[in-house]
Order: sequence, then C-alpha cells, then structure tokens
Amino acid sequence: MDKKEDTLLNGQFRFKLLPDGTLDKSKVFCVLCKGEFNYHRSSSSLTYHLKAKHPGVAATLDGGGLRQTTLQQFAVRGGPLTRVATNKITEAIACWVAKNCRPVNIVEDAGLRDVIREASGDSAYHLPARSTVMSRIETLYNNQKAIKQRLLEQAPYIALTCDHWTSASNANYLGATAHFIDDNWCLHSFALTVSKSTERHYAEACAQHIQAVTQEWNIEKKITTLGTDSARNLTAAARLLPYEHLPCTAHSLQRAITVSLADSGFDAVLTKCRKIVGHFKHSPANARELNQQQVAHKQKEESLIQDVPTRWNSTLHMITRIQQNKSPIEATLSQQNSKIPLLTEAELGKLKKLEELLEPCRYVFISHYISCSVVLPAFCHLFRVMEPSDDDTVNIVRFKKAFCEDLAKRKENSNLTWLKNATALDPRFKDLKCLPKSERGEVWSSLNNLLKEDRNAQIQGAQTTGEAPQKKRKMSIFLLASSDSDTDDEAESIQSTLDRYKSESKTDMDECPLQWWSKRRDSYPRLEQIARKYLSTPATTVPCERLFSLSGHIIQKKRATLSSSNVERLVCLSMVALWPKGSTAHPLIGVTPVKESRKQVFQLNDWTKRCIF
Repeated sequence: MDKKEDTLLNGQFRFKLLPDGTLDKSKVFCVLCKGEFNYHRSSSSLTYHLKAKHPGVAATLDGGGLRQTTLQQFAVRGGPLTRVATNKITEAIACWVAKNCRPVNIVEDAGLRDVIREASGDSAYHLPARSTVMSRIETLYNNQKAIKQRLLEQAPYIALTCDHWTSASNANYLGATAHFIDDNWCLHSFALTVSKSTERHYAEACAQHIQAVTQEWNIEKKITTLGTDSARNLTAAARLLPYEHLPCTAHSLQRAITVSLADSGFDAVLTKCRKIVGHFKHSPANARELNQQQVAHKQKEESLIQDVPTRWNSTLHMITRIQQNKSPIEATLSQQNSKIPLLTEAELGKLKKLEELLEPCRYVFISHYISCSVVLPAFCHLFRVMEPSDDDTVNIVRFKKAFCEDLAKRKENSNLTWLKNATALDPRFKDLKCLPKSERGEVWSSLNNLLKEDRNAQIQGAQTTGEAPQKKRKMSIFLLASSDSDTDDEAESIQSTLDRYKSESKTDMDECPLQWWSKRRDSYPRLEQIARKYLSTPATTVPCERLFSLSGHIIQKKRATLSSSNVERLVCLSMVALWPKGSTAHPLIGVTPVKESRKQVFQLNDWTKRCIF
C-alpha cells in the first residue's frame, strides 16, 4: 500500500490499522506520542494537537503554519470551479431556501458568507444575489407547475379541497389542493395555489375565486367534489358551483364534541383544569417547579396542554396530561400554598370517563390521508359506542345524547349519496354493514345507474367521433340502434358486473383498496373508472390545513411583506418532494405529496381499525 495513502499532515498521523489488515479511515494516531484521535475529513483538531504538544514539528510544516485543506485547493488540483459546478451550487441553494422555508435574504447574511468563504476559498464561489435566488426559485416553480399540469391533463376526475387563511400580516389567502388517482391506481395529492384575496369573503366572491383556480389549471370540467370546512360562506359558495360539496368530516366531528361538552355538565371540571394548566403555562417559575416534581416522582418532564376549541383533540390531550401528572401537580401546588383548587377524586373520575368517551374520536380522520369511503363506517362505530348504558352517570348520558344528536344532524347535511357510493366501492366496506339493510339496495341501484350513464356517455361519444366505444364496431351498430333487446342485454351485463363485484370476498383491513383495484381493473373496466372517481375524494380538508401550517412558517413577522406570487411559489415548492435523489419528503407531509404511496395513504392505523371493525 502506498505510504501516502495511510498518512496525514506529511506523515505525522497515520490511519488506524485493523486486525484484518484494512484501514479505519475514521481513526488516526500521532506517530510522535501514539495518541488516538477521531477523523472526519478535517485536520483542524490534528493541527491543534501538533501546535500544542509538538510545536517544533508544527513550525517546520508549511512555512511555520498549518492550513486546513479547502475546496479551493481541491479546485486547483482538478481545475477551477466550472460554470456548471457553480450553477449546481446556486441551484442547491435555491432548493434549500424553498424547501426548508428559509428567508431569501439569507444569502446576504454575513455569517453564511464567512462559512462559504472558509469552505471554498476567497475566489472559488460567491453567494448569489437575492434576485438570482428568486429567479432560480421561479424557474423551479414553473418546472413543477408544468409537471402538475401534465398530470392533471391525464386525470379524468379530480377532487378539490379549499380553505381560507389569514397570515401574520393580516392578509387573506385561498389554499387549494388537488387529489386524483391515475391510470396505474396511484394517488396524487398536491397544492394548486396559495393565492391572495383582497375582496370580502362573501359566497359569490369565494365561488369566483375557486372557479378562477380551476380555470387557471384548465380542470373546471374534471372537478367532481369540493371539500371545505363548515364555514357558512364556503358552504354557500359550494352551492353556487357545479360540483358536489363534501363538508370536512374532521371539522364536523370537532364541532359535535364541542357542543356536547357544553351541554353535558363537564364545564365545571374542565374550567378547573384550564385554571390549573394556565397557572403553569403563564409562569416559567411554576413550570420549572412542576418539572422538578416530575423528576422527583420519576416521571417524564413534560408541560401541560391547554385546550383550544378550534384545535382538534386538544381537550382530550389536556385531561390526559393532567391525569398523568396528578401527583406532581398536587405536590407543586401544595408546596406553593397556591389558591388554585385541586381536583377531587370525584372530578378525576369524571375526567377518566370523559377520556374514554373522547378516545374513539381521536384517530378516526386525522392520522393519514383518509378517503371519504371511511366516513360512514366511522360514523357507525361512533354512534355505537355513544349509545347510553345502564352504568353511565347523568353527565355521560347527557354527553352521549348530545353528541349523537348533533353528529346525526351533521351527517344528514353531508353528501350522503356520494359517501354511500364511495363506501360500496371500497373493497373493505362493500358489505355495507355500516348502513341499515333497507338502504343497501338503494346504493347498488345508484351504482347501476352510474354504470348506465357511463355507458350512454361512451355511446354518445362514439356517435360524435364515429368510433365504437370499447367493443367491436359491429356490436356498436346495434347499440346505437337502441333496440329493446340490446338494452335488456346491456342492463343484464351491468347487473352481472355488480353481482360479480359483490360476490368478491371483503378484503382485510391491512390491504390497500388502490392495490386491490389495480389488480382487477381489467375485470371491471367500467366499475374501476367510477371507483377512481369516488375513492380519490378525501374525507377531510387536512391537506389544506397542512398547507396553511407550512405557510405560517414562511409568512412570519420578519417576512410579512412577501409578495403574493413569492408566497405561492415558496409554499408550493415546499410541498413538492421532487427534489434531487437522496432527499426526503417534507416533514409536514410525511410521504411524497406528488405521488403518494398506495398503502401509506389508504392504510388505517391500528386504533382506527379496532374502532371501526
């Protein structure tokens, strides 16, 4: 082996030799004092060792001083940085700014400039100007928008979710996300826009804004459903648009919980909990004493959680955290001689019962991207667990009755026809046990009519274009004649298709419905088209909520003057995972948003499976 390959700093350090004869490039030892050091491609610590322990040797190296190897020195050995290499670095900086929600003026930061200078030398690479970075970000955005447009052009049906959001600068934005299943039965979900709106959010203005988004992307004729929260202006706007409206199920569930808590007699104990949490939340000294008591009781140091009416599951999290820290809370308040009233054993029993009531609602719709086919089975489970029993106290009975009544009203106001069809087309729930037996026949009749409409649309298209619709041309002549016998044959064929689908065994909960349909799309060519239309509709507006969570990281107090176009580019690019190979998806997304993995998107967590099934 070449001696130069296993030495550093002119032979003053050598790599550690392993018993098998190979070199450990992460360990080096000094040939003078045999001291062992970690090595991570930087000679700074090694240089410091020579100067501190062997100053005479250090003075003889490199004219009395040692210099760390820089990128500029490597560039000199292999030639100066080329224009291609410089563009790649600039492109990487633009990706970093867009992907990690960094401010654009970070390229003017003196500290970053010093780091780049130390790493690359004075003349190897200079940070780009802000205008250069924004130009690269605009190019990245246009490239990603072109990719999205090509995907949308190929999609036959698209589900839309929309919501409004107010930024830290008190500006109003409309967020829109698109969801569809392609020909390979892969789910696509991505942001279309985060556009600023200046007019008041009347129903007409909201409808016009949503319509403008669909026209910009040329998808107004492909939209099937519009998902929104329960805000009155968005609900009214949905009625003005020619799309099926699907209210956010998570919002409906949260509102049902809020109404039930107000009418069930839990207000007193919850008010007491809020005072306890506020006592520790508003004082760092009190919080520090609570942490000390948690350590003394051999518990994890954690802060208490305050519930917020608009934050999903916050009440459950508050009472759970208080029960877990019952002893530290009591010890801290007793030590402080505080006037904050402690929870009695009866009140702690109430909280335990309330936790058991709220726990089934916790994971139903918020864990993953959930298809609307899960809504009715989840509602069926919630109604079942909320049935009053003889062992329930008065407060529990009042909560259950209020919850069931409010949720039943919200269920009736949802798009039940769409939800029933989606449930029947999901192979996990196609037995329709979540519906009364009297309603199951109507669902299959509805699917029968959908298949007939799809077939008639094919025939009309064949008449317009002069082509036969997916069958032999000779057969299409009889279909176009619309004879009674052929109509009966066609109806019998559609019914046989549905009967064959119904006879298929119900799939396990661990199996993804997208994979199931992908394997059987040739067996049900017409039915799978309808299944793509219904299963791509999300049950909630969580994609929009995540979009605005990300927007909050971008539009901060120090970046409140960002233009609306730059906000849209940065937010949409941060949501996109089409980055260089080796990069990961954004943590707010969890999975690749442009092309969702089939199983991760539609797979239910263990708790939800236990709840529903």
